[in-house]
Amino acid sequence: MKGLILSGGAGTRLRPITHTSAKQLVPIANKPILFYGIEAMVAAGITEIGIIISPQTGEDIQEAVGDGSAFGAEVTYIPQHDPLGLAHCVLIARDFLGDEEFVMYLGDNMLEQDLVGFVAQFHSRRDAGGRQTAAQILLAKVDDPRSFGVAELAPDGSVVRLVEKPDDPPSDLALVGVYLFDHTIHTAVEAIEPSERGELEITDAIQWLVDAGHEVAHEVLQGWWLDTGKKDPLLECNRLVLDSIERSIHGEVDDSSRVEGRVVIAAGAKIVNSTVRGPAVIGENTTITNSYVGPYSSVADNCEVTSAELDQSVILAGSRIANVARLTDSLIGSHVVVDRVGHVPAGLRLMLGDHSIVELE
Repeated sequence: MKGLILSGGAGTRLRPITHTSAKQLVPIANKPILFYGIEAMVAAGITEIGIIISPQTGEDIQEAVGDGSAFGAEVTYIPQHDPLGLAHCVLIARDFLGDEEFVMYLGDNMLEQDLVGFVAQFHSRRDAGGRQTAAQILLAKVDDPRSFGVAELAPDGSVVRLVEKPDDPPSDLALVGVYLFDHTIHTAVEAIEPSERGELEITDAIQWLVDAGHEVAHEVLQGWWLDTGKKDPLLECNRLVLDSIERSIHGEVDDSSRVEGRVVIAAGAKIVNSTVRGPAVIGENTTITNSYVGPYSSVADNCEVTSAELDQSVILAGSRIANVARLTDSLIGSHVVVDRVGHVPAGLRLMLGDHSIVELE
């Protein structure tokens, strides 16, 4: 079995962060989102992985992932020059996939559940004639299915219809961005037509399989699932992942500092006259001085936090936070400076890029 991870897309909902970096490389607990998907595949025994990349961010992804050997995998990069849909990704990956079964995984999804059981269930399914299931989809119960692709199930539990963002949902089961296919999907993606938005939809390809009499199985997700394409879900995902970390102190903590609870302090980091309260992660060569870093915070490598308070925030590499009374529920990009300079009269002095958001309380 092979793996196909979709890491194209412009990441418009995370601008301005994604003006200069792929959305799949934004860190959760100081590890790029994309890495979690790769690691989940390798843990399930899938080591031949194709990654769909776009011209805008493909170089960054290739630099971060390399040839895959750091993960115990072999990675092939497949350019998608225009965002023409999830089924189009299958179409352009045909040479890489061959006729093998494969997992398709959206690179900005985060799941609590691993892939091991999902893959094992796919392999174990056989119909009465001994034919393997053509596809298996992962579903999750959601409060408002109208915002998702929704699966309609028959009384026996089989998938009979997929509906994209329905006004009257047939169920509360939304499609999660993890799919398992055999070679039949290639016939399906070649048979469908582009949707009204000009894309080849994977829901249409799966519906083609159903209509053609192929078995499409499903599994209901156990645990949480988040699409990290927006700030608030990304911060929520950071909180959920941080809840699972174990305490690990490799950096320096001076005698006037306190490190409380489940905190990871990477090698080269320094905590000086400060409090770090977990769960939290402090990256390599980051310095925290005269500050408070509260729960559910991730501060990446080579950052500086001085005379500041922050919690429930994600700070990307190389940034400096200084003289800030409290920073909360924030996503700060790479090499950003947030500093209160203390001039009189007091006021706000900002230099912000396109699509920036500033919320003042």
